Amino acid sequence: MRIALISFLAFVATVHAHFTLQYIWVNGADQGQNNYLRIPPNNNPVTDVTSTDLTCNVNGLSGSSVSTASVPAGANITLEWHQHAQRTGEDAISGGHKGPVLVYVAKAPSTAASFNGQGAVWTKVYQSGLLNPSSQQWATDIVNSNGGKHSFKLPASLPAGEYLIRAEIIALHVASSYPGAQFYIGCAQVKIASGGSANPPKIALPGAYKSSDPGITVNIYNNLQSYTPPGGAVWSG
Repeated sequence: MRIALISFLAFVATVHAHFTLQYIWVNGADQGQNNYLRIPPNNNPVTDVTSTDLTCNVNGLSGSSVSTASVPAGANITLEWHQHAQRTGEDAISGGHKGPVLVYVAKAPSTAASFNGQGAVWTKVYQSGLLNPSSQQWATDIVNSNGGKHSFKLPASLPAGEYLIRAEIIALHVASSYPGAQFYIGCAQVKIASGGSANPPKIALPGAYKSSDPGITVNIYNNLQSYTPPGGAVWSG
C-alpha cells in the first residue's frame, strides 16, 4: 500500500511536468533554441514502444524543414532539455521524473533531413541510469542539476556523412505497469565533415524495445538496487 501511495503521489506531482529537447551544443558552442532539431507539436511523452513516434517523437519521421549542423568528427555534443521555452524559473525537467538518459546515432543514406530513421540503423553511444542505489540518484537528477544538459562524445571513428542524433530520457515514475514509462525523445540533424570507417552495431527503434523489458516496466519505489536501460550496450567507438 505504501509503495502504491508513493507511486500515486509521484504521478500527481509530475503529471504536467513534461519537457522537450530544445538546444544542441557543439564543442561548447550553443547552437540556439530549436535549431537543427525536429520539434514535436507539444511536450508530451511517447508511451507506446511499438509506435514510430519512438524514433524521433511525434511528427519526427521527416526533417525537411530543419537545417543540418556541421560538426567535426569526435566533437563533444551537449543536449539541453526544458519543460517550457525558458531556461530559468523552474527545473529543467521535473525532479520527480526519475530515469535513464540515452543517446543513439544513425547514419542517413543520403541527407539527414530526408531520413526517417526506420529499421536497424541506430547505434547507442551514451547511457546513464541509476547512479547511486543508496540515495536513489538517477541520471535525470544530474541533468536537472546541470540546467537540463548532458554531454557525450561523438565517436571519431564514425564515417563522414549526415546523421540523426537521437536523445532520450525515460521517466520511470509510473512505470510499474505498461504502458507507464514515459519516453521523451529529441532528434538533431548533423553532418560529420570527416571521420573514420567504423561499422558499429545497430538496432531498430521501434523494434528493439519491448514492453516486458526490465528497463521499461519497473517499480523504482521498491528499494531498487540495479537498473539496466533498454537498447543493449553502449558502443565505445
